[in-house]
Formats: sequence, C-alpha cells, structure tokens
Amino acid sequence: MYHGGTNFGRSAGGPFITTSYDYDAPLDEYGLVRQPKYGHLKELHRSIKLCEQALVSTDPTVTSLGNLQQAHVYSSESGGCASFLANYDTKSAVRVMFNNMHYNLPPWSISILPDCRNVVFNTAKVGVQTSQMEMLPSNAEMFSWETFNEDLSSFDDRSAFSALGLLEQINVTRDASDYLWYTTSVDIGSSESFLHGRELPTIIVQSTGHALHVFVNGQLSGSAFGTRQNRRFAFKGKVNLRAGSNKIALLSVAVGLPNVGGHYETWTTGVLGPVALHGLDQGKWDLSWAKWTYQVGLKGEAMNLNSPNGISAVDWMQGSLIAQKQQPLTWHKANFNAPDGDEPLALDMSSMGKGQVWVNGQSLGRYWTAYATGNCNGCSYSGTFRPPKCQLGCGQPTQRWYHLPRSWLKPTQNLLVIFEELGGDPTRITLDKRSMTSVCADIAEYHPNIKNWQIESYGRTEEFHKPKVHLRCGPGQSISSIKFASFGTPLGTCGSFQQGTCHAPSSYTTLEKKCIGRQRCSVTISNSNFGQDPCPNVLKRLSVEAICAPLT
Repeated sequence: MYHGGTNFGRSAGGPFITTSYDYDAPLDEYGLVRQPKYGHLKELHRSIKLCEQALVSTDPTVTSLGNLQQAHVYSSESGGCASFLANYDTKSAVRVMFNNMHYNLPPWSISILPDCRNVVFNTAKVGVQTSQMEMLPSNAEMFSWETFNEDLSSFDDRSAFSALGLLEQINVTRDASDYLWYTTSVDIGSSESFLHGRELPTIIVQSTGHALHVFVNGQLSGSAFGTRQNRRFAFKGKVNLRAGSNKIALLSVAVGLPNVGGHYETWTTGVLGPVALHGLDQGKWDLSWAKWTYQVGLKGEAMNLNSPNGISAVDWMQGSLIAQKQQPLTWHKANFNAPDGDEPLALDMSSMGKGQVWVNGQSLGRYWTAYATGNCNGCSYSGTFRPPKCQLGCGQPTQRWYHLPRSWLKPTQNLLVIFEELGGDPTRITLDKRSMTSVCADIAEYHPNIKNWQIESYGRTEEFHKPKVHLRCGPGQSISSIKFASFGTPLGTCGSFQQGTCHAPSSYTTLEKKCIGRQRCSVTISNSNFGQDPCPNVLKRLSVEAICAPLT
C-alpha cells in the first residue's frame, strides 16, 4: 500500500479499527514521504524497469547457486538478459558464483542484475536517506473550554420505544449512531438485607460487543470493553440500589461494523444478555426478559452539538474543568485559531479516554486511549512476514494523534467539539504539527573493482556512477546544521551514529559546505571529496545526520 490515509467520521473498516490507516506506508497518513521506504521502493521499481524487456519476453530459468540460493534468469530472443540472485538464508550472507563472476548476497535478499552482470539493487541494502518525523507543538491555543453533561434523566418520547427482552443493537440503530440505551426499572423492597448493612448486590451484564457503560439511578457504576480478538465480554460490579424504584441504564457502544470473517453478517452487537442481579434476598433476579426502553443515540447528537449550527441548543458551563474532567458522558467545546505554516496537523488526544471529536462540524472520528500490548523486543527484516513481527509502541496508546486536515480550518474561531465517554482532561489537548526534524543517510562506496557503467533500456541510457549521499528536507524547510558526518567506518544507525576507527577529519566541513541552507543536496562518496583516503584498502562508507528547520 503506497498511501495510508485516515478513517474520518465513523468510516473505520471494522470493529476496533483506529482512525489512522497508515500501515507505515511510503506516503504516510499526512501525505508526507516516509523514508527510507519510499526511496527504497522507488529504486526497486527503477531497477525492475531496466529488466522490463527481458521480463516480458520469456519465463525464467531457475538454477541453484547453493543450498538456499538461486538464480532466476530471463533471456529474450533479441539478446536481452536480466537476472535475480536470491539468498533465502535468513541468517548468513553468502558469496556465490554466477556467469563466472562472484557476488555477495546478504541474508534474505535478492540482487537485481538488469544485464546479468552488474548489480543495481539489493533488497537488503538501503541506499537512500532516512527521515526522522516528529509531532511538534504548534502555536494554536484552545480558548475558553466549556462543558455540557449528557442528560441521563429522561428519553425523547418521540423516538424511544419499549419491548420485552433484549434487542440486537445494529438492527435497532441501523448504524445511525454508535450508541444505544437499554433502560429498565427494578423495585426494591425496604426489607432487603443489603439496605441494612449487608453486602451490596451485584449486577452481571453479558454483551456481544463492543463497549458498555452501566448507570444506576443516573450514576456510573462502571464500564467494560471487548477486544478485537474477543468481542464478547461481561460487566460485573456492585450496584448501590435504594428502596423503591431504581433505574438501570446500559449504554451499549458499537466501535465499527463487522467486515471480515466467516458469515460476519450474522455476528451480533449489543447487550443480548443475560442481565441479572445477584445478592438479593430472593437470590438471582434475571432481567433479560423484563420490559426494556430503547433510545438510539445521545441527546447531544440529536441536538447536533457537534456542529457550529447546534452548539447554541444548550447552556454550556464555563470554567471549573478540573472538577468536571472525570465526569462520564460529557461534551466539551473550545475555539482556536489556525496555526502558522503549512505542515500537516494532528490533535494530541492522549489526555482523554474514549469518545468522538469534531472540528467545525467535520468528524475526525472515534478516539480511544487504549494501550497496545505485545512483544516489541527486537526486529529483523529477514524471514517471512507475520503480523506480530517488528511490533512498535508496546505500552503506548494504540493511537495518540488524530489527523486534522488544514482544509477544514478557518484562519480564526475554529470550533472543536469532543464527546467524552469516560473522563479525561480536555485542557491538555494540543494541536501539533508533523514535521521532518532530521534526515540521515548511510551509503557505502562501491568496491574498487566496480567501474562506472551504462545500460541501454528502450532507447535511453541509464548511467550508474559512484554512489552519492542525497539529503532532502521537507517542503518549506532547509538544512540548518550537520549533526553527524563521518566518511570512513562509522557505526550505529540514524539518530545514534558514532565515529569508527577510521574517520576523515574533513567530513563535517565537506557536508556543511555542500548542504547548509539548502532544501536538498548530494555528496559523492569519493576520497577526493574528503581530501584524502582516511584508511586505504578499507571499504568505506559515509554516514550523515542533518537537521531540518523551517525557512526563515
């Protein structure tokens, strides 16, 4: 997938899908180039294009080059020849003989030879820059936060209805809202033991997904959630009932629609029971077939509080947010001005719990500060891909930043509206810019036996000269400084480069002279560019990290 994207609104492709649909794509969610993946794939396509005439002319001839090594050779009648040298060993590099020449193949890699002699690309050797992207605070300030608590006391008689038993959620809501209220009443006699110092009764609610909030007499008793692997879950908690009539309200929340799996159209959502009270004098009281009242959606949704046209429908409360921040089912709103610049923007929602967010009436989607679990220990490109492979962000929110397109903003007085289910602190929400902070390159010089050469391809000549380091900052940026530069035998990776035993003293001055103040630059990897050979008879490389800054 070359470009990720964002599931704005409630358009996420399935249950528990984040709004971010990035997948580490070469063009990221914000439309920015992700390096080195973009450049590496660009070079791969360029190399395959050089093989095109032979590739479309014939089927390959496959020969063995070793126990886990093969050559796939395409030879056309016109004399064209292209080959792919594969090393399927996941751990060891090998040296093979092909067409009377030796080739070094890294582990789990393929080398492309458009003329069956010269390697122009190897899948395991990344020869393009690496970009370091960060989310940086913008100058936007959220002004005058105001709140409105969702009314839990009554339903709209025009849209509420009653039925015996528990109904499936999507059949009732028709996906008009994520939310469905299930409400019933229970009468408690004054002689019940728990009213006289005994242990409080327990309510158990079985749900088929995806989230549930339990209210008793207007107070939140607790919440429970399913997972993508197991949508079914149960809520179990103590309930503080009183003598007389008690209102039990279950807010069932759908987080996307089923979209994959065997017979997924038969999957159910919502509270399908059983729902029962335990610990009463009579024992278990099953409410599953009681009379339940149903209300689709929230009152705030019905009043269109997420839109600039609807915010005046209620009296918003100002100030005192510290006392309000843990209040469930709360609407928050604030105004802000568009930040300077043209970098992509995102809201940092890490201080919030779970809910939905809108800007100027446009939905950024659902947010949920759930924390990722898994194994983030170690990562290697080699070996067959599996979904848990090379996981990142264990112990961090599955999503922290929510993409806000600049095209949705006005210069001033932009309206931010949030519906928060659990609590959270909206005063800590920030609007951040996605910026390229540094770029790195780590390129080896060619072996001295490899000379400059050319390939004829469809009437044009492709030239392959000495390798170059290419550095390029983002739009509206230039290279402000060289954080690291070493021509020789540097160590480490982007962000943690170190000088090795061999280092050309002129490395920094050479890069600064060619790159400072420019958006992009290139430096040929050769001894002449660095004054002299810092370590003769040693295969050298050039490692660089450059800092990008906005143009002034």
